[in-house]
Amino acid sequence: MKEPDLMSKARAGDHHAFADLTLPHHRELEVHCYRMLGSLQDAEDALQETLLAAWHSLPNFEERASLRTWLYRIATNRCLDARRTARRRPAKAWDVPGVAPLEPTGLEEAVWLEPYPDARLPEGAGLPLAPEARYDQIESISLAFITALQLLPPRQLSVLVLRDVLGFPARQVAEMLDTTVESVTSALKRARAGVQRQAVPDHQHAPHPVARSTAEQALVERFVSAWEAADPEGVVALLTDDAFVTMPPMPYRYDGRALVGRFCAGLFDGGRRFDLVPTRANGQPAVGAYLATATGDRPGVGLFVLTLTGDRILAMTRFEHDVLRSFGLPDALPARK
Repeated sequence: MKEPDLMSKARAGDHHAFADLTLPHHRELEVHCYRMLGSLQDAEDALQETLLAAWHSLPNFEERASLRTWLYRIATNRCLDARRTARRRPAKAWDVPGVAPLEPTGLEEAVWLEPYPDARLPEGAGLPLAPEARYDQIESISLAFITALQLLPPRQLSVLVLRDVLGFPARQVAEMLDTTVESVTSALKRARAGVQRQAVPDHQHAPHPVARSTAEQALVERFVSAWEAADPEGVVALLTDDAFVTMPPMPYRYDGRALVGRFCAGLFDGGRRFDLVPTRANGQPAVGAYLATATGDRPGVGLFVLTLTGDRILAMTRFEHDVLRSFGLPDALPARK
């Protein structure tokens, strides 16, 4: 059924027509909410609130803008409300059993960050959404970019995402946010400067290998082999000199090849061994980590997302085991007999 017919039925109170009308936009709206909130769980909630608000507001939709633009307006303002009023998850104390924490290089601010499964990305995610967009969809879902966004004030964040990621014209963004074009332009300038302060200069690193390429796969396989062999030196050999580890919701950050090596050695200490299951998060390679216990049980203990540069690993971001299910990974691997 064509969109005008679905719209007529939806306006008349047909829930099924409304669902068919909005379904093509669900994935990109969820990704938009994730960029705004940095949390998959919060993004799912924001999407449901957006759809509910759109359903209730449909009689007032004047169709001066497209349905997609109208939905983005609702989603953006729902996310802004969430960022202003929600109580962010507090930083979590070190809780890795049997492993003593090292003195961190520093503490991260965005401790509520969660990974986003590649399987949930919209089709064509490697392309810009509009001619005015500065970022393609993979670059703008990377952990580095999402982290930088979370450190911006809410209004600056929304303007940068709407303008530089989604490519909406300044006039439309001003209408979405009930402000002026001048205010949008000013907020965008400050937001770009804020993101740039968080970025590592491009000239310091080689380009990351093409996603799912032979080069990327080979590097990930070398990492998996070294990690499963509990070989910290093998892991360190794959790192850049300025490699770092972060581990939300714990705020600890470890910078530099030597310190990351000590971090890995601590995880392997006491004979601990792990089995890794490859997956993808935020357009990057990732692995679910499972502890191989003496009883043969293999519980999930976390998820590592790898940031690559050339043929090296620049960053490892470790997330809690409770994110595994979002990636279709089990809570535990079958026990070994």
